[in-house]
Amino acid sequence: MLSSAFLLLSAARLVTADLVDNGSVLSLNGISYYVGGVPIGQLDSTSTQAAMVPGTDLFPITVIDTPGPDFQGLDLLDITGQYDEEDDVFQPAFLENIYLRSASAMSLMLNGTDLEGALSNLDTSLLITSEGVSGDLQRIGGTRVMMGLISRDVPKGPYFISAATGNVYKVHRLYGDDNLAFIQGVVSDESGGYKSLPAVTENVMTKSIAVPSRLYYTASDDQPLAGLRFGVKDIYHVKGVGTSGGNRAYYYLYGARNNTCPSIQRLIDLGAVLVGKMGTVQFANGDKPTADWVDFHAPFNPRGDGYQLPSGSSTGSGAGIASYDWLDLAVGSDTGGSMRGPAGASGVFGGRPSTGVISMDGVIPLSPVSDSAGIFARSGSLWAKATQAWYQNLTSNYTSYPSIIHRGEWASAAMSPEARSVVDDWVVKLEDFLQAKTTPANVMTRWGETHGNAPANVMEMLNLTYGVYITHDQWRLLGKPFFDDYAAKNGGRRPFVNPGPLSRWQWGQTYATDAAYDQALRNISFFKSWWEKDGFGRHDPESCSESLYIYAFSTGVPAYRTDYFAAPTGPPLGFTDQNVAIMAGVPELVVPIGEVPYKSAITLQTEYLPITVALRMARGCDYVLASLVSDLEAAGVLRAVATGSRLYV
Repeated sequence: MLSSAFLLLSAARLVTADLVDNGSVLSLNGISYYVGGVPIGQLDSTSTQAAMVPGTDLFPITVIDTPGPDFQGLDLLDITGQYDEEDDVFQPAFLENIYLRSASAMSLMLNGTDLEGALSNLDTSLLITSEGVSGDLQRIGGTRVMMGLISRDVPKGPYFISAATGNVYKVHRLYGDDNLAFIQGVVSDESGGYKSLPAVTENVMTKSIAVPSRLYYTASDDQPLAGLRFGVKDIYHVKGVGTSGGNRAYYYLYGARNNTCPSIQRLIDLGAVLVGKMGTVQFANGDKPTADWVDFHAPFNPRGDGYQLPSGSSTGSGAGIASYDWLDLAVGSDTGGSMRGPAGASGVFGGRPSTGVISMDGVIPLSPVSDSAGIFARSGSLWAKATQAWYQNLTSNYTSYPSIIHRGEWASAAMSPEARSVVDDWVVKLEDFLQAKTTPANVMTRWGETHGNAPANVMEMLNLTYGVYITHDQWRLLGKPFFDDYAAKNGGRRPFVNPGPLSRWQWGQTYATDAAYDQALRNISFFKSWWEKDGFGRHDPESCSESLYIYAFSTGVPAYRTDYFAAPTGPPLGFTDQNVAIMAGVPELVVPIGEVPYKSAITLQTEYLPITVALRMARGCDYVLASLVSDLEAAGVLRAVATGSRLYV
């Protein structure tokens, strides 16, 4: 008998050892919250018992820091009103219990009579005061008062506390990802890593994303991005969670990552709050939603009728920023247009920096030749703030903006009269701001006049260049190692790869020989040197870039995700204005400037699509470009955009 009892007890211990608290989903006044399984502080047990709600362990509470020793009822109402206005996670129900502490080392004397009206107005049942707070506070009207202690490293804001243990848990509001922008939500493990969000609310085919209270964060010189929520394209590795690259076999083969890549870790160190991994065209290539997206479903572009192409490959990042007010920033990548395409399709701010200004280590590669990391935002000023903090070692001591505006002519013929009017009117505003006149710019003509010993036709020289170097690099750096690793663990089988990247890898094995690759790199070197010396990318000692090069990017032409296209047969070939930035390695940002109407074939109603323009400066002038965009928004030349079907509400 003793032996059997011992075995049963040992088995019970083993089961208990594997039990992990992954948190809970709660509903408070009809709003869903995720309460994490990792506590960040503790409240003493006497206070927790007083706040216990029959039938549940967790109860809501708000931590409030008093601004000074003279704290009155009106101050309490002002502070809680600010919380409600500034934070989408907070709601008045968290004021049922309040923890009040002095924000300074000074003691705080409270007047119970003065506070009674405010606490009654807030429907507060329990007021817990910290050490250093005193006064005639046994009971204030219908509010019980007692002393308790929560550690000072717990920030102000709403929380849930366990009545049984006193553990304090962060509050995360759960939002639905209705436009499928995310692959998965993530939450901090409070130990420098992340875990997949183990919570879902009822939605059709969509996941939930958990966002923490904005009140937990305060911006500082070291953390200028504190509290800004961001998602990241699912090619960037994040500690504790897997990376899919848009491919299911890749995700399950390699599992959770051991480290966060440097570029994303830098955003986290700057105070930004990671909330999820976002959809990507498989392995950062270029696919159409209807047939090419096989392993995952393509995110939805919210603009217009909601069924327009979202572009790619940073598809989820661009669509998410255009869809959700609760998301502030989204990280994508741009090798050949993967930031700028979604920015144009969704009418948001997004682009590529000068090649090499930020590390791409720990990121699924397309090609190191032009891989770059970018940020999407709905506001030019926020985009500028984020990129100026994120990109390091940028020179900022320039005294003016470019005095020359070059306007690229390539896209002009495709514009409708309505779109041309929007662009022309905006260019006039830009000229007024810069006190400069616009001159037409034709890259092919300038090349023909100044190419020197390089080939006479730039389009012929660069026709295969992009296709050669991306297929050559991705097959060797990603495709072949992936196939080999998968085969080793799966009896020699090959993993599934979407038609787009697979056709590119096959094309590359035939055409992207080492000799062709070397020639592609020489072509890029020729063009980059020409662009900086004889083209439109010359530097200037006062404005960094001698000129601002602009061209129409998206022009409001409907492109339905329901359309079928021919099967992919290889990489994109050719050379247009959009390729200049990748060949020259220069910064280029797509900005929204307006919208035009169209008759939707989906809704049969008049809808609106974005008009955007690309802004380009000389290599290394990223800081100046960001400053210009921020100043253009401050002057009303650019405007922040809204989420949803229309840019401007």
